[in-house]
This record gives sequence, C-alpha cells and structure tokens, in this order.
Amino acid sequence: MNPTLAAPSDKIVVYQIFTRLFGNQKTTNKPWGTRDENGVGKFNDITDKALRELKTFGASHVWYTGVIEHALMTDYSAYGIRKDHPAVVKGRAGSPYAIKDYYDVNPDLAVDVKNRMKEFQALLKRSHDNGLKVLIDFVPNHVARQYYSDAKPKGVVDLGAKDNKTKAFSPSNNFYYIPDKSFQVPEGVNLPDTPEKPYVEKPAKATGNDVFSAQPNINDWYETIKLNYGVDYQNNRQLHFRPVPDTWTKMRDILVFWAKKGVDGFRCDMAEMVPVEFWGWAIPQVKAAKPGIVFIAEIYNPQQYRNYIFNGKFDYLYDKVGLYDSVRRLMEGKGNAEEITKVWQNESGDFAQHMLRFLENHDEQRITAKEFAGSPWVAVPAMTLSATMHTGPVMIYFGQEVGVTPTKAEGFQGDDGRTTIFDYWGIPEFQAWVNGGKFDGGKLTKDQKELRAFYQQLLQLVNTSDAIRTGGFYDLQYANNNNQSAGYNAGRLYSYLRHSGNQKLLIICNFDRDIAAKTSIRIPAEAWQAMKMDGSKTYQFNDIFRTKTRLQAKADSPIPVELPPLGVLVLEIK
Repeated sequence: MNPTLAAPSDKIVVYQIFTRLFGNQKTTNKPWGTRDENGVGKFNDITDKALRELKTFGASHVWYTGVIEHALMTDYSAYGIRKDHPAVVKGRAGSPYAIKDYYDVNPDLAVDVKNRMKEFQALLKRSHDNGLKVLIDFVPNHVARQYYSDAKPKGVVDLGAKDNKTKAFSPSNNFYYIPDKSFQVPEGVNLPDTPEKPYVEKPAKATGNDVFSAQPNINDWYETIKLNYGVDYQNNRQLHFRPVPDTWTKMRDILVFWAKKGVDGFRCDMAEMVPVEFWGWAIPQVKAAKPGIVFIAEIYNPQQYRNYIFNGKFDYLYDKVGLYDSVRRLMEGKGNAEEITKVWQNESGDFAQHMLRFLENHDEQRITAKEFAGSPWVAVPAMTLSATMHTGPVMIYFGQEVGVTPTKAEGFQGDDGRTTIFDYWGIPEFQAWVNGGKFDGGKLTKDQKELRAFYQQLLQLVNTSDAIRTGGFYDLQYANNNNQSAGYNAGRLYSYLRHSGNQKLLIICNFDRDIAAKTSIRIPAEAWQAMKMDGSKTYQFNDIFRTKTRLQAKADSPIPVELPPLGVLVLEIK
C-alpha cells in the first residue's frame, strides 16, 4: 500500500536526536572531558545525507534535543554570552533542561558561534527539504539559575526583570523567592575545577522541582529555578489566573517565536508541572499562528492524561507510566502480558491515538544496559507491540537501532545505564553508523546491521500498513488466557487484531527469552464481526513482517502458530 494514499493518521514516527552527541566523531571519552578534549556534535554535522538516511529509515519527525541555549561550563564570553557559574551547572556540557536564554540556541552546536541561529535555521531547512518535520524542546517549568537573554527581540522584558523580590509569591512575578535568604549550593556537589569565586543568589529563588528552600538537596534540580504561573504553592496551591499572569504571556510569546522560525512542534518538558489552564490558553494561540504545529507533553500521572489532552489541548502524551512500564517488566522477565490489557482499558483506551509509545529516550536506561534488558534483541516483541498496538505515534532514540550500550560514568552522569545528557562524549556504536560522515553504517558489526534492519523493517510496516495507521484494535487476551492446554502462556504471549476496511492483521508477540511458543490463537465470533468478516469462512494467514509463515484456518477454529523466543508474527488475514 502506498503510504501517500493512506488516510490521515496520528501514526507519526519521531526520531529523537541528542544534537550535541549525534555528529561527534571524537573517541577520547575522558570522564569530565572538556568540549575540545571529547568533542561536540554540530548542527552542520546533520547533513543532507544523514537526513535522507533517517527518512529512508522511516522517520517522519526529528526531535532535536538540546537546541535552545542552556547553561554550560564552556566559556563563550568572547562572543558576548555571559559565563555560567559551574556550581549551578550539571556537567561540563550542562543540562539541556536548564534553559539560559529562550530566544537563542546552544553555542556548542555552532561551527561559527556568531552565526549560531543561522546554522540552526539551515538545519531546519535541510530537514524540511528532506521530508522531515522538526520538533524541539520547550522547557516551561523552570530555567537555569542564571537565566539571562542576550538575544531577546526588541521590546521583550526578560523573565524576572520586574519581579518584586521581597515577596515569596506574587501573581505578577515570574519566579518564586525565599526573601532575606541566600541560595546555598547543595552539599556534596563535586566540580571538575575550583570556581574563582562562590556563587551568589540573594534572595534565593525556589528550585525547579517545587523545592521552596534556600538550600535544595543534591538530588533536586538545584541548577534550575521554578517559573511562576500564578500558583501559590505555599498557600494551598491557590490559583491566581485572572488577570492572565505575566509568565503566561511571556511563555506564549516564546512558543510563537520558535513557531515562526519554522519548527513543526514542541516536546514540552514536565508539562504537568505547569497548570493545565496555561496550556489550554496558550496552545490554541500558537496553533493559530502556525496551523498544524504539534504539542507533545512529557507527563507521568495517568489520572491527568485526559485533562491534558482535552483541556490542555495537547496532541500527544508520553506513555511512560503505562505501556513502557508494562513492557519493560516483560523485557526484564518480571511482568505479565495481561498488564498490557489493563493499560488500554484503564489509561488510554479511548484516546490511545494520543499516546506516544517508546522504549528509549534521553531519560530512560538503554535497552542493552545491564540495568535493563542486557541485549538489544529483547526489544523485538516490545518494540513491535509499541509501534503497532494503536494508531498513535512511536518514537526511537538515536542509537537504539544499533544497540548503544553505556558502560561507564561519563562525568556528571554516573554509570547508570543511560547515555549522558550532561557531558561531552562520543557514542561508539553510533559513530560506527555515522562512519566518518558517510552515514552508511560502514563500521557496524553484522549483528548491529541486522538490528538496524529490524527497526527499519518495523517502521516501514508502520508507515505502509493501513490497519496499523488508521484501523481499529481488538485485544484477544480474554479469548486465549484460559488456553493453557494448547500451550498459550498468557503471561508471556500477547495477541491482538488491527483492522481497517482495507486490511486485517493478527499480531502475536512472544516476550519469553528462552521458550518458543507452539500454540493456537482463538479469534472469537465477535472479533470477526468487528472486522466485518464472515466468521464461518476459511482464511489465509500470511506473515508480512519477519518470517514467511503461511497458514490456513477456519475462522471458528483455533489458528496454529509457532513463535521462537522473542518472536513476533504480523499475519495478514485474507
């Protein structure tokens, strides 16, 4: 089926790029290494060839992480950029979620620092020219402790510039204050170099993760300060939304600024820490300025999903506390496939098209890490399920497709199974795909090439299957969970139907690492009715994904199937 002829669908494919790591070809990887020692990727490293390969791979959207200027330890004062005090920066390269200037881009990412915005806009154009839409981060809840915009448009008043700092809370303030107290750096903060002078902040501002103390804990987001959207946290969270708080208008204007630059959407960091009323007010205005722009919320409270979709006006939400957590347990050999049924029944059943599914992102541990699955191939059934279960979007984190495996502490980022977001670093497995800028996978091992081929094949299925992109979903667990005599392990197997007017699919995933499944699948009469198919006929079942399996069975009889450990079948019914 030609995907260009398919009906409109929410089945976008997001490829997340951690921008400073993507094109870095240095292999020094010295813990706490400087920019010049360990290297840093640039906007310009993401070439037409790289983007063509990502489009061929199956991506529709590229999420460039870490674009907007954030605090870092590298000195760019020669270019008129204020230095950041290292005591309130995490890692030499800094956290991309400690925004220093909402109207500028990270100077690390530019070859010519003076023309950094032009280099980003050139990347935007290259991405669009290669058929890819562009997402960037919007960090609405907090900013770097030394936030200062030197690139703000004429007439823009900086955040905090007119705050009354004698008040702990005022609806017209942009920040929260701890009057008469000086900020104290948390105990235990280790720095690679001794600062020339201590960090001074008086009065202290509240810390990003809602900590109203002059000395946050080392595990707090101590490098950030909380933005004030008119919620008085220390007085029973009283709401002060009329008149519209100053922070609301400032943040809306920042969103419109980037929309007019040409970005196609925002991944909104910790969106649920910002009042849903702000999103419901701001998102329609941004969409009026740029129709079609997409908003994705990072959100972890299932009780708020419906609120942020229908009242907050978000297009998509992270499905972390739901499908990700359920399939992760299965990948670790702990969970039960029946948890998947509970996810769609309890959390996302009637708005599943709004849920963004993934197995990796910059916050989560890599699949191959010892702290997670230990092997990239364990992801085959979980990724297939995540990509094909509903019509909502799916996301891949750069390097997931070649089995990136963090094995040591990079600096600020400890040895925790994650790719660093704080340090300058090179990613060996990904560098093998980059292959000196050829972006042809020339240095990948045979196993890595096969892994990448699986992901590409999966994304091609997602992009071309009408049933997956637009069709209905029918869970078959209830019809098979008492099917033990036929070898159906309801704890390790998950089966479901995807069906549209043009295509009917039976999808079966075996999450067991060691045991093959030789069983039969029952499709009940009501499922045939849901697919508008004759429940008394004999049908062909042909795998259109990874195997050449061909079966024939009567609709009212169990369908015999065999799956190897970690095997999947995507059987087209004809």
